Amino acid sequence: MADIVFNIAKGRVAELQNRVQSNDPAASTIVVVPVDAGVTTDATIKDFATLAAVLAGGVTERAATGWNRKALTDAVVTAATTDQAGDRVLADLPDQTWTAVSAGAVTDLLICYSPSAGADSTIVPMVMLDFAITPDGSDVVWQLNASGYYQAT
Repeated sequence: MADIVFNIAKGRVAELQNRVQSNDPAASTIVVVPVDAGVTTDATIKDFATLAAVLAGGVTERAATGWNRKALTDAVVTAATTDQAGDRVLADLPDQTWTAVSAGAVTDLLICYSPSAGADSTIVPMVMLDFAITPDGSDVVWQLNASGYYQAT
């Protein structure tokens, strides 16, 4: 489950995922960003309101040597589901693979909402998940469990 829910996204993760799934707006995506949080604390990170602010606040995006952002569209994003028996809402995403990652240790994945193909200043960070990887040249797979990446109770 989510290690950090960004303050700006609290109570909104399912809504934003559903917007992507329903193609509203048409260019909206869920963006998965591999990062190294470095010494920036979770308490500081969760206060950032845009991806640009996160990256300016001491968090390093990994965007080379096999790492890249994943922009997930309505074609692969499913709507958040309501679990009536468990009294919760679950948000899930398909597993993701980064091919032949050769350098750039990662500590976390940022899951963000982008209303368009715009600048990082328009991308809303939703959650940050632990994802500690030290690359060795092999493929890196992010495989989610059955509960997805986020749940609201």
